[in-house]
Amino acid sequence: MSLTLSDVKRIANLAQLDMDDAHAETALGELNGIFALAEQMQAVDTSGVAPLSHPLAAILSSLPLRLREDVVTEENRRDDYQAPAPKAQDGLYLVPKVIE
Repeated sequence: MSLTLSDVKRIANLAQLDMDDAHAETALGELNGIFALAEQMQAVDTSGVAPLSHPLAAILSSLPLRLREDVVTEENRRDDYQAPAPKAQDGLYLVPKVIE
């Protein structure tokens, strides 16, 4: 897929950008380069390749991940936070209806 100069100008117009011809030509070359790179990447056969959990996992198989235990570390202070609210019920803030 490649763009034309009219495509770039139309996109700039839709994005409400004021783009002169010189900048449009530059953007055209850069956008077509991005599309060419995406086409090259899509042409690579990735069947049988497992997704990586981390980009360095491919070269560092023993990479220790810095993950913390999923435990609660703070106390529940919901009642304290909702005490100054004008209205609260069952842990929810009550607000006036604004949409009919």
